[in-house]
Amino acid sequence: MSAAFRKAQKSVQRNHRERSQLGSRRHLGFLEKKKDYQLRAKNYHYKQNVLKALRQKALDKNPDEFYFRMTRTKLQDGVHVIKQSKEEVTEEQLKLMRTQDIKYVEMKRAIEAKKIEQLKSELHFLDADGKTPNKHIFFCDSKKEVREFNLAKRLNTVPELVNRVYNRPTIETLQKEKIKGATNPYAVKKLAQQRKNRYSLLKQHIERERKMFVISQKIQTRKDIMDKTKKVKVKKETVDSPAIYKFDFKRKR
Repeated sequence: MSAAFRKAQKSVQRNHRERSQLGSRRHLGFLEKKKDYQLRAKNYHYKQNVLKALRQKALDKNPDEFYFRMTRTKLQDGVHVIKQSKEEVTEEQLKLMRTQDIKYVEMKRAIEAKKIEQLKSELHFLDADGKTPNKHIFFCDSKKEVREFNLAKRLNTVPELVNRVYNRPTIETLQKEKIKGATNPYAVKKLAQQRKNRYSLLKQHIERERKMFVISQKIQTRKDIMDKTKKVKVKKETVDSPAIYKFDFKRKR
């Protein structure tokens, strides 16, 4: 192998790295490399070209030329600002728009109320775990009947189903047909989860109906304050309630 070829081998070549900033010159800051200079120069020339193009565009512009956008802009503190067009709407039109909004919100609220009533009729106000704070009181005629009282016999069901407040079939029903999930713990747990989901859905509908009611009140309040009567604000508007105004009494002929 020749000496010239050995010198050209990359495996024996030395890695030449750029010098970093000397310790004695660190107070001068970062030592710029060639790649840093290239980025800075590229950015500088880009900005110069943009300024040159803008100057040429300003020189070529005809001062007497008309643009339709001129009718919608104005010069404010040396800056062109677009004029905001005002909606030409009468008070009667605004009131009608408010009325339409109220009708729409009330329609949505009626839909939510209907869903709430449907869910309440299906759930019968049962808790998700099958327990209810209500009490079932049984009346007896004598003390002997109280001592010998049998809850399973009184409810006409088996003792295993006495603690249930739902899905509690009678003995005749159990004898006639097999009740699905009557004694299966997995099925009971599944039913409890389904009931819990239904109650969560009911809670969401109730909250949505309440929000619709608040929105309708706020729209009605904004519609009322459009009248040309003297009014005083009594209570500020909040998230859960509209603002309250006190109007002067005006006799209607």
